[in-house]
Amino acid sequence: MIITFIRSLILYILVVFSIRLMGKRQIGELQPTELVITILISNIATLPMEDLDTPLIIGVVPILSLVCFDVLVSWATLKSKRLRKVMSGSPKIIIKDGKIDQKVMKDLRFSIDDLMTALRGNNIFDVSEVQFAIVETTGDISIYQKFEKQNVTNEDLGIKGESKNPPDIIISDGVLIQKGLEASGMTKKWLENLLNKRKIKISDVFLLTSDNKGNYYLIEREKIGKN
Repeated sequence: MIITFIRSLILYILVVFSIRLMGKRQIGELQPTELVITILISNIATLPMEDLDTPLIIGVVPILSLVCFDVLVSWATLKSKRLRKVMSGSPKIIIKDGKIDQKVMKDLRFSIDDLMTALRGNNIFDVSEVQFAIVETTGDISIYQKFEKQNVTNEDLGIKGESKNPPDIIISDGVLIQKGLEASGMTKKWLENLLNKRKIKISDVFLLTSDNKGNYYLIEREKIGKN
């Protein structure tokens, strides 16, 4: 049992390390090559975990080899546009000038349901609102709405203002986030004064955020009694 746990832990750390080397992407954002390697890694990792007679090295070497191969392929595709097109494909225009390209839909094996699902994911429920849509190499659809359907911006209305960064998390569930405090530009003295004013401690705070001007939002932890 202990051996199984240790082997599983080693493989877990190795797989996490491998995925981190491949880059931070969501599953839906993986290129075809990355998705294939991710699936292979997960399958290979299960072999030494399920069969204790299988040497651990049988799982470690192929995983590291696949990761190295993926890194090399990524480097090569950055250098060669032709190789990048072969390995990952190229974006396809599925709607142009407000008209659906049915040939492209057929080539991509895209159904109307697939298209409508993607549009709804972009808060569009009427195809007639779309001016331009591209199916990316990851399978996601990028959409550009018709002019009359686009959201009005402050620039359109001539409203002037100052762009600023969102508030940073300073305390999360009773734990001080030092990087958040530094990013917000606030000091520990400011934090101490704020907590003293509220007569609470860091451990009493569920969430505290603040911008660089000291505008903060604080939620105290609820005291849930034991049943």
